[in-house]
Amino acid sequence: MTDVVIIGVGLIGGSFALAIRKAGFQGTITGVSSAGTIAEAIQHGVIDRGASLEDAVPTADLIYLAQPIGRILHSLSQVDRHAKPGALITDAGSTKQAIVTEARRSVHRARFLGGHPLAGKESRGAAAADADLFRDHPYVLTPADPAQVDGPFLDMLRAIGARPVMMGAAEHDRLVAASSHLPQLASTALAATLGVHFPDAAQVAGPGLLDSTRLALSSYDLWRDIVSTNTVAIEEALSAYIQKLEHIRENLRTRQLQEEFAQGAAFARRLRD
Repeated sequence: MTDVVIIGVGLIGGSFALAIRKAGFQGTITGVSSAGTIAEAIQHGVIDRGASLEDAVPTADLIYLAQPIGRILHSLSQVDRHAKPGALITDAGSTKQAIVTEARRSVHRARFLGGHPLAGKESRGAAAADADLFRDHPYVLTPADPAQVDGPFLDMLRAIGARPVMMGAAEHDRLVAASSHLPQLASTALAATLGVHFPDAAQVAGPGLLDSTRLALSSYDLWRDIVSTNTVAIEEALSAYIQKLEHIRENLRTRQLQEEFAQGAAFARRLRD
């Protein structure tokens, strides 16, 4: 693998470029993005050059789609049309069923492997790219057949310190609805509730509130496609969470609240172990 093209050179795409370079990749890394993004990425040493999709893709061994989900869905057929036979197309989309389904329909010349790095931070753009962003974090892959996952790409993920995890697209979407999408919406709802009903609470806010509302800083533009492509699983997660909140409200004066604290603490310890 000597020619990597990254379409969408923001935080994730830029971090992937820096990570593989740090891990020893000696080939060319080409970025496909807006002119301003390309200039920023070159200035920070994230990519070697910028090019149009039509010029960059035909020689690529690996095409990495790090765009918002809606744009990934749009790009798949266009990328495949220009890709050389056997090239690997992979993505970093936060939901997988819609993307995998579209890839099955659109990708014929190249090969496709769905992916989702469980890593990120509040800052966006190539300037925020971090070579260690994926280190020690899960990186979900959703191959049609786990026995046929691309070996060189798997080696590349391990080289950048990620922990590859194989699962089906539907299972992925169900799990991230609980582990990622629910925390985001809960943080957004908490911050919105305080902003509307208890704005003066900011005067007595401590670290707990800062931690709980960190995700509320996320952009709706980023989350719009995530919510629209995983609505059913998110609704199920929200329903379970709302039911739990109702149960806690009903037991504020009973010993049952102690059990809720115990259950919550047990799972929190598991996460940190």
